[in-house]
Order: sequence, then C-alpha cells, then structure tokens
Amino acid sequence: MKYLFKTAAVMLGVVGMSAMAQADIKPAVVYDLGGKFDKSFNEGVWNGIQKFQNETGIEVMEFEVTNEAQREQAMRRMAERGATVILGVGFGQADAIATVSAEFPETQFSIIDVSWLSGDNLRQYAFKEHEGSYLVGVAAAKASQSGKVGFVGGMDIPLISRFACGYKGGVKSVNANADVYENMTGTTPSAWNDPAKGAELTRSQIDRGADVVYHAAGGTGAGVIQAAADAGKLAIGVDSNQNGMAPGSVLTSMLKRVDVAAYNTFIDAYNGEFTSGVNILGVAEGGVDWALDENNASLITADIKDAVESARADILSGKVSVHDFMSDSNCPY
Repeated sequence: MKYLFKTAAVMLGVVGMSAMAQADIKPAVVYDLGGKFDKSFNEGVWNGIQKFQNETGIEVMEFEVTNEAQREQAMRRMAERGATVILGVGFGQADAIATVSAEFPETQFSIIDVSWLSGDNLRQYAFKEHEGSYLVGVAAAKASQSGKVGFVGGMDIPLISRFACGYKGGVKSVNANADVYENMTGTTPSAWNDPAKGAELTRSQIDRGADVVYHAAGGTGAGVIQAAADAGKLAIGVDSNQNGMAPGSVLTSMLKRVDVAAYNTFIDAYNGEFTSGVNILGVAEGGVDWALDENNASLITADIKDAVESARADILSGKVSVHDFMSDSNCPY
C-alpha cells in the first residue's frame, strides 16, 4: 500500500484563501486525551506530522489536552497566535472545532473521526474501521486454537462498537461457531488511558478461553497487549502498527491511517491545495489495512495471509460488504 494516497472522498468545495505562500503556513495540532505518545491513535497522527516536518522543515505547534475543557481553549489560542491551519485529533474535539472554526473563517481547520460538521474552512476525515477490523477478525479466527477470541474497546460509544462488529464479522466468516467476547473499558474519556483495566479485561477473556484479543482502546491497549503476551496468547493492535510492542505476541495490527490524514492536511495547506469537505477512507482508499512486518512474520502462516488477502479482495470487489454498526446501531453477526 502506498504511504500517501489521494483521498477518494466527497469534497465539498475549495477554500479560497488556501492559496497562501508556502512560507506563510503556520500549522498546529491539538492532540486528544492519552497524549501524542500513546502508541496508538494520537501517535499515528504524530507520525504523519513528523513526516511533514521532516520534508518541509516547518515546525508544527502542538498541544496535548489533559482534560476536555482544554480543547476549545487550545484551538482558540492557536488561532489567535496566527496558526493558519489547525488539526483537531478525535471526535471529542468536534464541538470545539465547530465553534472555533466559525470564529476564525480565514483559518483552515481539519479534524479526524468526524463527518457531520459544516464549514467552508473545515476538512473532515472519517474511516471505515469496520472494514479493517473485519480483516484482522479473519486473521484472529485463523490463528485461534480454541475457537474463542476477544475484543477490548475503550470508551463505550458507537464508534468503538463499529470496530467490534466488523471484527466479529471477520471472525464469523471463518468460523461461524466461534465465541467472540467483548468488553468496553468505561463510559468516560478516561477509558482511553487505563492500561491496568485493559489488562484486567484481557485476563478475564483469556480465563474464559480466548487466545487472541483485539483492542480498540487507545492507550489502554498497552495493557491488553502486555496481558496477552504475559499469558502466552496473541493480541491484535490498532491504529498504529503495534506489532513491535510485543514481537511474537502481536498477531497483527489494524492500521487506521490517521498518519496520512494528518500529513495530507498540512502538506495540502503547504502547497495551497487545502480543500474543505468530508473524506471517508476505507480499504479501497488505503485508509484501513492490516500490518505485516518482521515483528509478526513468524505468526502469519500462508493460510492466514491468503485468507486475509482474499477477504481484502472481496471487500474491494464488493463481494463482501462489511456491516457498519453506526448505520443502524446493530451488529448482525
């Protein structure tokens, strides 16, 4: 998969003031709870920003929120300091970016995991997480010896249920009789940064027979991966490539290319090509995938690889349509 792709998206107009001189760009990012080095969602964004900084030599202003109230304040302060393009990380920043982008119509804004806002100066990225989760579900079912696998989510919200449902669909496509255990870490934003709870839930699922556990839990996922490794079982990472967090114990990772969304936001602004609108990214657009590298190569048999690539081809061809939990708040698998 190419690192940089042109998003096949619904583009809702071009921001007229985006044709600024490259030297005038002042980019900024507001990371969400968990910090930019969470080894998951935020860090994926940071990787894209690092790529932009390395290529252009332009420093990106950063702020890591530690509580929800800081989001709007941080964005407004950056705009007041002259930021020309501001990236908000995560759906939790939707209200803040809607407010601040309206206050600063000459500033460009972009947000990840949001698709329902409006604004001529606002770009939005949403992902088909259910498609990527389906792929790793196929891998989990193929790797499982017990016919029992697990899922640990972060905050109990429809977005995370989308991950869980897609995963279950992939598992059931291989083994209709498989048991899929599912737990959410909590109902507040602290659920994204609770490795101890993630480890506890993982151990509980392993005690029930699960031998592969997939997480979609941000920083909490570090506990999931460690608990699985300690028990001699397999974990599946998310967002960033987490295979290297416990080499030989992470079956694969569901790649959600927030790094590319971040990079594209800033490089497009840098090149005077920033556009507003909604970008929805799935398997076909290179927005989600699975990770195969030296850290998990010994775990991925030819049978597993063939099954995942076959599922990927079926999604691309339309033979398989992975159900989106967020379309009807239901999981049919």
